Amino acid sequence: GSFEKGVDYIGDLNSFELSFTRHLAVSKRFGPYKLSLHSGSDKFSVYPIASRVAGSLVHLKTAGTSYLEALRAIAQLNPRLFREVVAFAVERYSSDRATYHVSAEISKMPSVAALPDDQLAGLLDDFHGREVLHVTFGSVLNHATFRKPFFATLRDGGEVYYGMLERHFNKHL
Repeated sequence: GSFEKGVDYIGDLNSFELSFTRHLAVSKRFGPYKLSLHSGSDKFSVYPIASRVAGSLVHLKTAGTSYLEALRAIAQLNPRLFREVVAFAVERYSSDRATYHVSAEISKMPSVAALPDDQLAGLLDDFHGREVLHVTFGSVLNHATFRKPFFATLRDGGEVYYGMLERHFNKHL
């Protein structure tokens, strides 16, 4: 199977369970060590398997998708900034994706220009839009044009942002 960034597991769940069970046997033999689901955030289809098979010996990192929830808040609180971030991410994707295992295609993303403000956050539910925005986070956050307004929007809209993070983490738990 495939663990791509910010989207659910792509592959056969029975094969995943068999492989995961074998990895657990190795971790118990030489540990016990936790099994880390690298790029494991939003892999909702494998969580029940991992929990049933390994219990507390599972580590899950969700930092990257926390950024996506920040973008979801920005889409609601500052649609103009969100549109600018998306345009920049589309420009950066071909180079930024080089260090990630992803299969999103810009041509398959919904057009942000065609979306009304109240539907912008839906781009984060689209496979292609989600991966493009996920892997370009470093370029966005390091760009002087975006950094200050990005964090100011989150600070000013803290209640909205924290609500989205809470919902996101609860889905994972």
